[in-house]
Order: sequence, then structure tokens, then C-alpha cells
Amino acid sequence: MTASHVVTPARILAPGWLLLDGDRIAGVGEGAPPRTLDVEPTLDLGDVTVVPGFVDLHVHGGGGASFDSGTADAAAVVAATHLAHGTTSMAASLVTDTRDRMVAAVRELALLVQDGRIAGVHLEGPWLSPRRSGAHQPGSLTTPDPASVEALLAAGDGAVRMVTLAPELPGGIDAVRRLVDAGVLAAIGHTDATYDEARAALDAGARLGTHLFNAMRPLHHRDPGPVGALLDSPVDVELIADGVHLHPALLRTVFAAKPGRCILVTDAMAAAGAPDGDYALGQMAVEVRDGVARLADPTGEGAIAGSTLTMDAAVRFAVRTAGLPLLDVVHAASTAPARAFGLADVGALEAGRRADLVVLDGDLTVDRVMRAGAWVR
Repeated sequence: MTASHVVTPARILAPGWLLLDGDRIAGVGEGAPPRTLDVEPTLDLGDVTVVPGFVDLHVHGGGGASFDSGTADAAAVVAATHLAHGTTSMAASLVTDTRDRMVAAVRELALLVQDGRIAGVHLEGPWLSPRRSGAHQPGSLTTPDPASVEALLAAGDGAVRMVTLAPELPGGIDAVRRLVDAGVLAAIGHTDATYDEARAALDAGARLGTHLFNAMRPLHHRDPGPVGALLDSPVDVELIADGVHLHPALLRTVFAAKPGRCILVTDAMAAAGAPDGDYALGQMAVEVRDGVARLADPTGEGAIAGSTLTMDAAVRFAVRTAGLPLLDVVHAASTAPARAFGLADVGALEAGRRADLVVLDGDLTVDRVMRAGAWVR
């Protein structure tokens, strides 16, 4: 297939071509396909931009459904909703709940990881700071005692691929070490850690900051906290580019400070791809008004409760509103999260990788989506 623009990890090919072989990319190049390929292009996509399928490491729900239910039907709705917006690989993120309910959800979702419908399970809780709980049920927050850590890891049997925790909690650093030993991506988030406490977690193997700035001790010039530690270290940081969680100027600042280390996530809850209304995020009641999700509160000023974002909207906001280069934004939406999650066969338009791609029109709106060599939109 050919297109006016094809985004590869190194540069944007204009025009460009892709050769597919079943569910794999067999070749990518600039200009017209060389005659040595001995094939005729079967599809000219025209004046569009082809990018790799998006990879979302932090998504709780969409289409009115949530991963917290732990059911295959709900997961299918979430995955289909985000797939229509270009996300071809995603983690199933779970919010804080009782250990028994989280264990049950992890067990069910592990089956979906095994058959490839989701890329892994992300535990956002229950080992979070009560001072930075955000939209997590304070009464269910606990410290990461070894028994709880082992129970949730065992329930996933390898499916738990990422855990967000507050490293300053008792046992937090030991938990980071255990997660890293188990091959899990340990992330710092929902934390009131000092700079030194956050650095201790990074030294222990943590490699990601969960939704940087949100639900963590703020950056101060004499008390840099976890934000300062994450910016000061060669690790990745999540950013929610929806205009609610972060100002566009802050997006530009972090992209400049951490080239290649920024990861766009949606942190989407059930209302993503669904109308405004009343929803739930785990045990918490959520009101969605004008596309903004907040904890139910009579004043209408409850804490932000995830987002209603889809990854294509995040890409548009980062490029059109924040003014970031498309090449950098695509890296943050596809390549960087795939690398961080250990997904070697997705996240880039390169020979040998799975044929996951998104066709964007001139406004960066999704026109077509391919997953594993098949058009799904």
C-alpha cells in the first residue's frame, strides 16, 4: 500500500509505501515501491498519514464498560471502543479495590492476556498514598505487604505487567524490587514521596512515572519531590494530553526535557467513547459533564477521575494544540509505550513487526485501522 505520508521511527516518509505479508510488515520505504519487490501496490490510500497502531499502557474502560468488572464481555467492549480510535494494543488497568476482588479480576483478565486480546494487566493500586488517592477508594488503600504482592502476582500468572505504587509506603522499596524481579514494570504514582524516596525507588528498579504531575507531590524549587526525581532520571513518564490534566505548555516542557521518554496514555474510564452521565470507577461514583470525569460531589468540583480521552484525540491535542512535532507524538503514542511494556512486535512501522497501523486524515482524525494485517475499521 502507498500513502502520501508514512511515519517510521526515524522520519516521516513522503510519500511512502508498506509491503504486508499476512499479519506482518514485510517492508517499508520512501517514494514509489521498487520494482524489485515484484508486486503491484494493491491499495493507494491517497493523501493521508499512516502511523503505527497506538499502544495505551493506562486505560480503565470505554464504551460504557470497565476492566474492573473482570469479565470478558466488558473487556471486549473496552477494547473495541479504543480500537476504533486507533489503539491496537492496551493494558487493562485496575483501580484500587479489596484484595479479593482485585485477585478475582486479575485471574479473569489473565485469560484475555493469554489469548492476545489485551497486552497485560496494570494494577493502579491498592498500594497508593492516602494523601494522593485521587479517584481511588481511600478505605481500600493498603501497604504493599509481601503477602498481598505475591497474591496478585500469582493470580496473574505472568499477566500482571505493570504496577503503580507509592514507594514511600512501608515496604514500598522492597515491593519495587520484588516486582522488578518478577519482570513487572514498576511505576511511581499516586505518591507523596520526597525526592530522595522517589530516587530510592528508581534505584531499586522503578522505570516509569504514572500520569506525571497528577496525583503526586507537586514540584517545588526547594522540594522537587517525585516529579523532580522522574525528570532527573533516564526513565519514562506518562502524560495525559487532554487539556484537563495538563496545560499544553507543560507538555512541551516535558517533551523537551525527556526526548524519547514521554508516553501518552488516556487513563480512560468507562465514559470514553460514551455520552456524559453518571458512571463508576471501581468503588467510586463519577459524574461526567462536558467530557470531564470527576468524583461525584454536590459542588461539581470533585477530584478528576480518569479521563474520557481516546488516543487519537491525545495525538491531535499534542500536535494541534501543544504544537509538538508529529514524529515525537507518534513515538510517545506507539513506540515508547511498546518498548516500556516489552512489546517487541508492535509500536513501529518496521519490517518484521505486526501489521498494526492507523490511517489519519489531514485533521489527524482516524480514517482506517488495521490490526494484525486485517482492517478493523
